[in-house]
Amino acid sequence: MDFDKFIPIGGLITHILFIFSLGLYLITNLQWYHYKIGRVLTKHHKSSWHFFYFALPILVYQIANSFFWIFFYFGYIPTLILWYRRLDKKLVWTWRVKRFFFLLISLTAFQDVTCLLQKECSNYGIFMPILLTLIGSLTIEKMVFFSYYRKAKRKLQLLNRTRVIAITGSYGKTSIKNFLTQVLSRKYKVYSTPKSVNTLEGIVQDINNNLQAGIDFYIVEAGAREKGDIDKIAKLVQEEIAIVGKVGKQHIEYFKTIENIISTKLEITNSQKLRHLYIHSSISRDILPKNPPFEIHQFGEGVTNVIADLDGTQFRLEIDGQSERFATQVLGKFQSENLEVVIRLALQLGLSLDEVKYAIYNLEPVPHRLEKIKAGGKIIIDDGYNGNIDGMLEAFRLVEQHEGRKVVITPGLIESSEDLNERIAFEIDDIFDVVIITGSINRDFFKRKLTNTKAIRIFLDDKSKLEDVLSKYTSYGDIILFANDAPSYI
Repeated sequence: MDFDKFIPIGGLITHILFIFSLGLYLITNLQWYHYKIGRVLTKHHKSSWHFFYFALPILVYQIANSFFWIFFYFGYIPTLILWYRRLDKKLVWTWRVKRFFFLLISLTAFQDVTCLLQKECSNYGIFMPILLTLIGSLTIEKMVFFSYYRKAKRKLQLLNRTRVIAITGSYGKTSIKNFLTQVLSRKYKVYSTPKSVNTLEGIVQDINNNLQAGIDFYIVEAGAREKGDIDKIAKLVQEEIAIVGKVGKQHIEYFKTIENIISTKLEITNSQKLRHLYIHSSISRDILPKNPPFEIHQFGEGVTNVIADLDGTQFRLEIDGQSERFATQVLGKFQSENLEVVIRLALQLGLSLDEVKYAIYNLEPVPHRLEKIKAGGKIIIDDGYNGNIDGMLEAFRLVEQHEGRKVVITPGLIESSEDLNERIAFEIDDIFDVVIITGSINRDFFKRKLTNTKAIRIFLDDKSKLEDVLSKYTSYGDIILFANDAPSYI
């Protein structure tokens, strides 16, 4: 049998699989960074991956020629599979992703078959199908999104009895959203954006797929990675009530200055229907318009006599000239500031003081935000989704009250400043008996800054080994804090 005639077919199959593999790496990274190629290239926390899983294989392909298949099947494919299996945030096969791969495989197959039919063809191209797929995918998705956006806009206009509340801020917006949803649900039909959905694309999808008629209040969380993000959300949802929570240095690497962060958060006021703006005291009223077409209410400094421990939080708040006591099972002193705006808004929207007090006391904690769990004789404080300095320091303060050994698992602060991480290191040294630093982004920093020689210090790049580490180094009676659990690509 003449095997030579099968060599071109084998090369074609290998090339298509190679392009698919590069596409898998590319689209996975794009999905992490909200399909912004600029962010993938300039904001990626593990940019070395781009070399090992994308650039290097392409370089080998250009050099190895007919021997490339050895590298591909015995080197690149096993390495890529291992990389993908270790990810804790794997690719979600949305219709957008399926369209991307359909376009990529179609263009690659067309190019390769055309090349195969020509005698002069010696090597299949790589950049053309990938580049055309990126351009084509971007064009298609813009058209698809524009259609979805118009549909969401029309739906909101038809649901004109549904009042929209939009929430933004550097810290606490998800907690405020969840607490407000629970409290208002005592009297009204309320729906809020699920989990951490806070981008324009996610909100459009949520409106089209989940928002139903008959809802009294639609509560929207608005996030941002660059100027203009919140402006687009405000112009879509046209909220009647806006809340701007505490503003700080979260995502400072995207915005560069605190002034840029504040101005971006205040884009929430660009709604033409805005009637009430609740703004945290961390933002000066001086930067707001002098005679705005909406009422401004400030919060954050009204709570007094705060008592916060591992059993819950108590505080007092002045209501109509009277100092009222509130109690909740929610953990964290800082949550009293978030609850202040929830209480004041709920009262404005018609709930009685007794209804509000009852609702506050019975609040369910937000998952992964100072969530207390008892397991196997140990207390676990799951604060994995709380990635800001105030939240982490309050979690440390709560854990410090525990009489037994104290364990922390954290990558430190992400997308924040070095001085804030230095404060985190100082507090960890002062409080914890076992310190587990996960990931590589802050590993070297904490190796330098953690100086408590009595504490057990573990630096864990591979989080898949965490269960074994905890089994070895923790015991009955320990309290274990998961603080800011960043995904593996960070």
